[in-house]
Amino acid sequence: MPTPMQPHSSAEAPVPALNGTRIQARSVSQRVRGAGRVLDDVSLDLAPGRLTVIAGSSGAGKTVLLQTLAGLRAPAEGAVLHDGAQPGSPGPEFGFAPQEDIIHRELPLHRTLVYAAGLRMPAGTPAEAVTARVDRVLETLGLSARASTPVRALSGGERKRACIAAELLTRPRALFLDEPTSGLDPVTGAALLRTLSALAEEGTTVVLTTHTLADLLRGDQVVFLSPGGEVAYAGEPGTLCGAFGVGTVEEVYGAVAGGARAERAVPAGVGETAPPDAGRTGAPPSPVRPRRVGAVRQWSLLTRRGTALLLHNRLSAAVLAGSPVMIVAMFAVLFRAGAFDPAAPDPGSTAMIMFWIAFGAFFFGLTYGLLQICAELPVLRREWLAGLRIGPYLASKLTTMLPVLADALLLVVLRALDRLPATGWTTYGSLFVSSVLASAAALALGLLASAAVTEPAQATLMLPLLCFPQVLFSGAFVPVPRMTGAGEAISWAMTNRWAFEALGSGVGLESLWRAGASPLGRPLLESYGDSFDHPAARGWLVLAGFAALFLVVTWAVLVRKCREAVVRSRAGR
Repeated sequence: MPTPMQPHSSAEAPVPALNGTRIQARSVSQRVRGAGRVLDDVSLDLAPGRLTVIAGSSGAGKTVLLQTLAGLRAPAEGAVLHDGAQPGSPGPEFGFAPQEDIIHRELPLHRTLVYAAGLRMPAGTPAEAVTARVDRVLETLGLSARASTPVRALSGGERKRACIAAELLTRPRALFLDEPTSGLDPVTGAALLRTLSALAEEGTTVVLTTHTLADLLRGDQVVFLSPGGEVAYAGEPGTLCGAFGVGTVEEVYGAVAGGARAERAVPAGVGETAPPDAGRTGAPPSPVRPRRVGAVRQWSLLTRRGTALLLHNRLSAAVLAGSPVMIVAMFAVLFRAGAFDPAAPDPGSTAMIMFWIAFGAFFFGLTYGLLQICAELPVLRREWLAGLRIGPYLASKLTTMLPVLADALLLVVLRALDRLPATGWTTYGSLFVSSVLASAAALALGLLASAAVTEPAQATLMLPLLCFPQVLFSGAFVPVPRMTGAGEAISWAMTNRWAFEALGSGVGLESLWRAGASPLGRPLLESYGDSFDHPAARGWLVLAGFAALFLVVTWAVLVRKCREAVVRSRAGR
């Protein structure tokens, strides 16, 4: 049987064996905004191919130390070195698994990892090599039998291993894990530690934090932090209890909480300059990183994954299927047929039909966009660290959702029910473009709101807050010329106003009302003023501008949030 992390299929791309990274911390201190100093003069030497366990009481700074050693946080004082040099930006040789899930839950595990591999593995990797690599990682982590199981149906321990599997796809030289055994039963936790030990034996430098007592005795080195963020002990697990003169690991926690320190907390050699290749065997790896996946390829992969996620989510699929039916039923119940009859038009109904088409496009575009980002932000952050670009990510959201929102069949059905006028392709082409751009602007607004909030519950609360102004200031119920100055100013920022006016212009409401025999035509025309006196293209331009503006701001928000995962500036400055 092949040993862990070695190729087992000729289809897998030939990749040279990678040795671990030597990680050194030299007098590192760290501050966190709002918490003050959390690490104090930490010096460590983590040799390649070893499993290091970081322990300590809650609030001792374990996660902060892990992020600092990984290079995700720049030390406030001191230095962290990877192979004798300052850490660069994360790349394929870097693996980091936070406590939250970093893979989507809707798709089967194997398919989820294939998409992750497509984004992380070098550009040009053949599909069969990607599949072989996924199969090998699943075998290494004991998940082969669960390959076809949706991630959401995995147990907690299996899901943690699935997240680790995503990190192993690129054969990292250093792997950092934040409490990987948290919430696992003792048997599952022990099995996971054995797997990580096997990875370390193959050369990967593995560093993890833990609250599980048994984990402290399963690594090659233990780093025990005091409540003040100092190193109370750093050495082999076998001498941990003896260093504090106690008999059990539980008692070590009590001794450290009482201020005890091991006589020699830091292994010999820390502080000495190690050559970049110290602790490695064989030739050093090339400093040239594999070619990253290009923007177009990322967009294509993300679009396919987004479509698969949409179709595998039962609630989303039900909403997609039910939305057009609901809209058609609403129009059939609310409005009588023949409202656009040139001989006897119904001005009030024609205006409301245009408004509800506009608002329907806005509502569903906003609703679909609101949950697109906030629910998968941990996944996005981790993939951004692995090289994902925000531009292709946002573009994939548009290409996944807009075909769903651009429902030309809806217009056909409404015409068949005589809720729209009997006109030519030019009119219906204009209506279609207006509704698509209205949906695009609303979707972009939803993506912006989704990126700005911190959790899905907040996104849900945004729905009424964003919808009510679009109804009140659209100009349908209170025409724009009849609004106060402040109301008219607000209406300029409402995408629904421009969609309503573009739809009304495209269908020719002004000429219909002017020529119709209804006594309501001219008064209604006067109340709306020149709302429908402009070409529909004006509304298209405004809607496209809003969509572009929302997307640019969303891009900026996501870049900032992703960069928060890599704190390059000194905390607390």
